[in-house]
Amino acid sequence: MSGLLALLDDVAAIAKVAATSVDDVAAAAGKAGAKTAGVIIDDAAVTPKYLQGFAPARELPIIWRITRGSLFNKLILLMPVAMLLANFAPWAITPLLMLGGSYLCFEGAEKIFHVLFPHASHEIAQDMTIKDPGHLEEAKIKGAIKTDFILSAEIMTIALAAIEAPNVWIQAATLAVVAIGVTLAVYGSVALIVKMDDVGLFLANRAPTPVGRGLGRGLVKFMPVLMWLLSVVGTAAMLWVGGSIIIHGLEVLGFGWLGHHIHDLAYAAGHAVPAAWTGFTEWSAKATMDGVFGVAWGLVLIPVATKVIGPVMGMFGGEKESH
Repeated sequence: MSGLLALLDDVAAIAKVAATSVDDVAAAAGKAGAKTAGVIIDDAAVTPKYLQGFAPARELPIIWRITRGSLFNKLILLMPVAMLLANFAPWAITPLLMLGGSYLCFEGAEKIFHVLFPHASHEIAQDMTIKDPGHLEEAKIKGAIKTDFILSAEIMTIALAAIEAPNVWIQAATLAVVAIGVTLAVYGSVALIVKMDDVGLFLANRAPTPVGRGLGRGLVKFMPVLMWLLSVVGTAAMLWVGGSIIIHGLEVLGFGWLGHHIHDLAYAAGHAVPAAWTGFTEWSAKATMDGVFGVAWGLVLIPVATKVIGPVMGMFGGEKESH
């Protein structure tokens, strides 16, 4: 009996440790996931474009295949690399973050540049030619998974930098929770977004009451507005996150002049308004300045990417990779 009681006591102790570890993982995952919010918004804003032109019946299967590809990217390809970096080359995390931040700034600035100076592209024209539906679906899924890989790399790196774990196992578990949670949040949201117009059409045609039919028509009309809002918010988030990553990385590397000035200006703005608005104003001022820096850095990178990086990639991967 005493041996049984001792065993039960050991089991209870192990359960307490396990429960504490689960709490640690949940808390760390929540904190790390919050840090990736900007990239998550952009990911959710980018993905629906890959579903344009497909029959409604193919939308959810395509989203599921992209979701599986995203989980493979995060858990199988990126997570082992992230863990190796964190434990054997932590010095590389800041430069990699800055590289990813530069990519976000480039993407955001390029979107703004295309809005201000719209122009055609030979590659886009080729992409719009009529193709076999099966091949087109495969091509779109592969394109979405490639885009997801880049955004997932940024998400995993940001999350890894935000995780404060007592050991490598908690760190790995937290990163896995973030990877799964972010993927389900992004593609679950995408599934809701792309099917919302179908819901609206169903209500508009079959709802038994005038209120229901009016709601359906409203949903159908609102979806283009929502897609535009997502695009704007996603672009702003890219520039804000990318700019803040670069500025913080410069501070870590010993070049804190810009970050200190932005902090001082944001602090002054926050204390120039009533106390109830101080926190929000200070955060908004800093986010705006980070975003403006992101636009400026992205505009600098556009000719570098198109005139230098693109041609170099084209030498090794062909014209399509260059684009």
